[in-house]
Amino acid sequence: MYEAIADPYCYPGSDVLRNRPGLIDQGRLDEFEAAATTQRADEPLPGGRRSVSHYRAIHRHLFQDVYGWAGRFRTVRLSKSGSAFCYPEYIGREMRELFAALHSSDFLRSRSPEAFADGASEFLATLNAIHPFREGNGRAQTLFLALLGDQAGHPLDLERLEPEPFLAAMIRSFSGDLAPLRDQIRLLIS
Repeated sequence: MYEAIADPYCYPGSDVLRNRPGLIDQGRLDEFEAAATTQRADEPLPGGRRSVSHYRAIHRHLFQDVYGWAGRFRTVRLSKSGSAFCYPEYIGREMRELFAALHSSDFLRSRSPEAFADGASEFLATLNAIHPFREGNGRAQTLFLALLGDQAGHPLDLERLEPEPFLAAMIRSFSGDLAPLRDQIRLLIS
C-alpha cells in the first residue's frame, strides 16, 4: 500500500497553495496572482550578476505579494504529465552547475541571433527541467530569458510570445527536442 504525503505548500485537504492574502478558492488565487505578478513584472527587476541568487531574487520580486516562500527552492517532488522535475535534494547543485555554464558561455553575448537562440534554448530547457520553485517557474524563466537577451544584445519582444506554441516547445524540450524552443525564442528576438 502507498501512502500519500500532503503537500506542505497547500492548505490542508486542498490543492490550493498557501498564500499571503489567505485565499482558499483557486480561481480567486489565480486572479490575485496574475494581477500581482503582472504589476511586479512592470517594475524594474532586481539587479544582479545573472547568478542563481539573482534568479531567486527575480522569482521573489515577482511573487512576493502572493507566496511567503517566493524565491526559495521547493522542498517537494513535482511532476507534470508524467514527467518528473529535478528532485528537491538536487536543485541547489543543478542550479549552480547550470549558472556556472551560463557564466562560462559569457551569458550568451557576442553571438548571432541564431546562436543566441541555440544557447538560450539549451539554458531554458535545463532550467525548466530543474523547476526550482513550487510555482511560478515559467514566469521567472521568461523574465530571466528577456534579461539575458537584453544584455546579450538580442532584446526579446515578449508581446510576441504566443503561450500555446511556447508551452508546446517547452514540453518538447523536456524530452530533448530543442528545435521548437529555439524557433520560438528566435521569433521573439527584436
